[in-house]
Amino acid sequence: MSFTVLIPARLASTRLPDKPLADIAGLPMVVRVARRAADSSARRVVVATDAPRILDACRAHDVDAVLTREDHATGSDRLAQACELLGLDGENLVVNVQGDEPLIEPALIDATAALLEQRPDCPMGTAAHPLHEVADLANPNVVKVVLDRESRALYFSRAPIPWWRDGHAGGITALPDPAPLRHIGIYAYRAGFLRGFPRLNASPLEGIESLEQLRVLWHGHRIAVHVSADAPAAGVDTPSDLERVRALFRTGRTGLNTN
Repeated sequence: MSFTVLIPARLASTRLPDKPLADIAGLPMVVRVARRAADSSARRVVVATDAPRILDACRAHDVDAVLTREDHATGSDRLAQACELLGLDGENLVVNVQGDEPLIEPALIDATAALLEQRPDCPMGTAAHPLHEVADLANPNVVKVVLDRESRALYFSRAPIPWWRDGHAGGITALPDPAPLRHIGIYAYRAGFLRGFPRLNASPLEGIESLEQLRVLWHGHRIAVHVSADAPAAGVDTPSDLERVRALFRTGRTGLNTN
């Protein structure tokens, strides 16, 4: 299996300014993410950024990076340009690893890439895991996904899906069996499809749910879903998230090589 990991990174985070450059145990976060992704089976790991400061930080630590335009509306648009810059096209496999996931498991990266390689019927793949907390089902910040019998996504939503008609009649107090699935924000693409993504019109569903992957389903394309038994480590969205991850690195409880 041959695939490339692309890591989109930009400075315009409202909750945590300059997030990709935040120091974690002596290295910028985006470098931590790239080094973790390099422990997967990826042939190449490349950061795609619109910021010269991020580009310089990556190069200072021997991380491959490309500079993209500043006007991309989505991370997928940025990665589409990165594919062009890197000469990736057709059936080349690309895995999108978010730039705020310094604890991401290389095995999850490999599994998402392997799934897409095995599914010629799908131009895109992603991952999910079973929910175990009732509160997560009702939380709109927890994105849920429902699948068909071939493990392809039927729909993604911030709403509690599937709705347990009998069990939820009086409110959400328990989870149905089988457990609902939480979407994990990692994506695999065929590079030819990813390069064409910016030409797909945004869908009404995408606008309502604020979920970019719904554009793919709305246009009739299929998304294969790898179901992981366990939830991945949480990413970094806020200053408190950053402090939590820094503490893990300080105490050596990350399970990672911190060099």
